Amino acid sequence: MRSALIAFAAVLAGIAMLSMPALAHHSFAAEFDVDQPVELQGTVLEVEWVNPHAWIHLAVEGDAGPEQWAAELGSPNLLMRNGWRSDSLKPGDEVVVTGHRARDGSLLASARTVRMKDGERIFNAGSSGEQP
Repeated sequence: MRSALIAFAAVLAGIAMLSMPALAHHSFAAEFDVDQPVELQGTVLEVEWVNPHAWIHLAVEGDAGPEQWAAELGSPNLLMRNGWRSDSLKPGDEVVVTGHRARDGSLLASARTVRMKDGERIFNAGSSGEQP
């Protein structure tokens, strides 16, 4: 009986661990507000090439002075399939990011497009993603 109980507990623990990544991921609508579009013109501070989403950190001139924004991109795998490399953007690059602001009003956005200052589009969110 004791070995059956241990086996049952091990199965439950395994199921719980497998479900953790699914719980950690979020939907677009849960975090970002389609009714709050943003256009961020700024300078790249850092690019995080991490899963499940890559991030661009930007210095943006706001109404009350400089602000530091973070813009969520797709996964590194998606970015690579669309021609990006981890060094496609570098600190100091000037970019324009369009997307949607976080529901909580923080300086966080889901990037829809990323363009260089000269207008060259380097990122466009796919229509099959979570973003509207």
